[in-house]
This record gives sequence, C-alpha cells and structure tokens, in this order.
Amino acid sequence: MLRYLTAGESHGQALVVIVEGLPAGLEVTAQDINAELARRRLGFGRGPRQKFEQDEIVLVGGIRHGRTLGSPVAIEIKNSEWFRSDVWHEEMSPEPGKTKKPLTQPRPGHADLTGMQKYGFDDARDVLERASARETAARVAAGALAKLLLKQINVSVFSHVLQLGTARSENLVRPQIYDLDQIDESPVRCFNSQAEAKMIAEVESAAKDGDSLGGIVEVLAYGVPVGLGSYVHWDRKLDGLLAQAIMSIQAVKGVEIGDGFEVSARRGSNAHDAIVWNEAENKYSRETSLAGGTEGGMSTGEMLVVRAAMKPLATLNRPTLKTVDTVTKQETVSFKERTDVTAVPAMGVVAETMVALVLAQEAQRNYGGDSIDDFVNNFNSFAKRIS
Repeated sequence: MLRYLTAGESHGQALVVIVEGLPAGLEVTAQDINAELARRRLGFGRGPRQKFEQDEIVLVGGIRHGRTLGSPVAIEIKNSEWFRSDVWHEEMSPEPGKTKKPLTQPRPGHADLTGMQKYGFDDARDVLERASARETAARVAAGALAKLLLKQINVSVFSHVLQLGTARSENLVRPQIYDLDQIDESPVRCFNSQAEAKMIAEVESAAKDGDSLGGIVEVLAYGVPVGLGSYVHWDRKLDGLLAQAIMSIQAVKGVEIGDGFEVSARRGSNAHDAIVWNEAENKYSRETSLAGGTEGGMSTGEMLVVRAAMKPLATLNRPTLKTVDTVTKQETVSFKERTDVTAVPAMGVVAETMVALVLAQEAQRNYGGDSIDDFVNNFNSFAKRIS
C-alpha cells in the first residue's frame, strides 16, 4: 500500500521524502515534481523566501530512465538558502555545539512552547525547524507522484481559494480541471475575479498592519471511482482519512466534506443527495454534492469536495502577541522569524496534495498490482463489473 515519510528541517541542508508502494512502470520526470513544487510557491502575500528558494530536487532512488522500479522512491529537495548562507551552516550544523542565540520567546499559536516542554528543549528553534510548513514541500513532491498514479485511472485533483480573511468567493459554478491554469494565474488562486480583488485588498491591508490572514480552500477531485475507502472498519473510512490528512497540514484548524456544516442545520428531507439512474452513461449518479462525494466512508463516484480552514499565521511581521520568556519568566512579545502575510493560496496546493495521496493510497489498496499495467487492468476490470 502507498505510504510515505518525510525528513528534514526548514533551514537544514535538505528535505527528504521516501514514497513506498508505487507500482513499477509509472512514468515520472523531475519536471513533473518541479512543476508541483513551483505551484506551492504561488500566492500574493508570500514572504521574500519564495523568490530565492528554488526547491532543487534530486531523484535519489526508485526511478530509472523515467519510470518507477517498484522500489521505494527517494527524493531530496535541497535548501538553496542553506548552501548560500554560512549562518545556517552554523545554526543548523549536525556537529556537536551550541547556538549563540537561543529563541526563548515562544509564539502563541505555534508548536514552540509545547514542543519545548514535551522534548525538554531550551531553544524554540529545536521545535520550529521541523514544525515549519517548509516540510510540506516534501509532501508536495510525494503528491506529484500520487497525482501521476491517479492520472492513470483518469482522476484529477486540484484546489482553489474560497475565502481569504473576510473576502469570500460566492461563485456558484465550480471550476473544472481545465480551469487550473486560470486559477494558478490568479495572485490569490481564486476562480472568481471579483472576490480576487477583495482578497488582494485584504492582504494589502494586513501587510500594512504587519498582521496575518487565514482563509478557506476547496479541493475538488473529478473522476474518483466508486468504492475507495470502506465502511467495515473505522480507520478505513475515506472521509476519516481525508480529514486526518488535511488536519495534518500546518495551521489548518478545520475540515469540511461537502456542505457538512451547512447541512447540519437542515432537516433530513433536504440534506441528502438524491440517487438517480443515468441512462446515457449507464450508471447511478447523485443530483447534488451535499455529501461531497462520500457516503458511509466510501467514495460514491461523484465529484469529491473537501474544504480546509487555515488560521492566520502565528508569526507576525510586527510582533504583538503576548508571551513569556522561558528563561526569565517575564512577559514579552514573541520573537519574529521571516514570515508571510498569508499562505492560504499555497496551502491549497498542499491540501490537494494530501487529498491526492489519500486517494492514491486507497486506489492502490483496491486495485493493487506490482506494475502500472496490472494496476490499470485491475481498475478496468472493477469499472466493467460495476457498469
């Protein structure tokens, strides 16, 4: 079954991801992965680091002549800032030593203080380097492989920004995969041009105040087959797997499948997706997407809809959050690291990555196969049976 593991720190030499369970023969190039990493750097309101962090990748193992070998795929993402600055050579050196500038003013809303308490650290950098959202670059690299696998069975996954600060898109028409270029060309990755202008204004206002903004992204998956996930075990339910994956993204505090929160206020007679028989396509379908493409812990074969709510970033360009110095125990304000005004547009790319990884994992569980031909043939057999 598909699984992955990331390693590395924000200002260390590199991030590393190992992906296990991909079938042999899947076509992969460095350009495929670089394209996804570049999308992660998109978005109005990002900090200066995105301008010079190039995410240089090295395909270490598991791929030969542009195809997977069936063995674990190892990818290294070099940190160009580490190689360019002697400061980080010293600060993040694995050799015995000690920092000259420990960070002792933990940021409210970040992993700093609890991580220091849990692991017995006296320097918040021991926590924040791994807790940083920089780690998601490794996940996006893994997600690029998952998307390539899903493409073999005609599944596409992408995202768009639904809300940034208080500015929300009220567009009633959801984008399709062919709209992705338009979305990525938007400074805030929004599909609605009117909402886009309001979002940009909110970012500019927050930037002027040295503050930060959160928001909501919507991930859509088209072509998802019937029956990914399972109702027979609690830990195999697709919506549960999706919720855990999305909640694992740094700063995400809420997940919604379909219209979950809105539906909760309705009566049952108006809260479910009616089932109809589609004569033209010879299949069952739903008239609406209130359930977001899942029922009973399984995919229904309809469009999958997952939303993620991100809180405002805990590091502010104008630090005002009250905290306590862990050495003196005196009241102070939290320290400042280089930060963004908002990372919501980039978080959308990470959220689609996590959805793709879950779908690819469950597709591999359902259809198996040590080669990509076996995987596709098994899927085709299943699709033929249910039609």
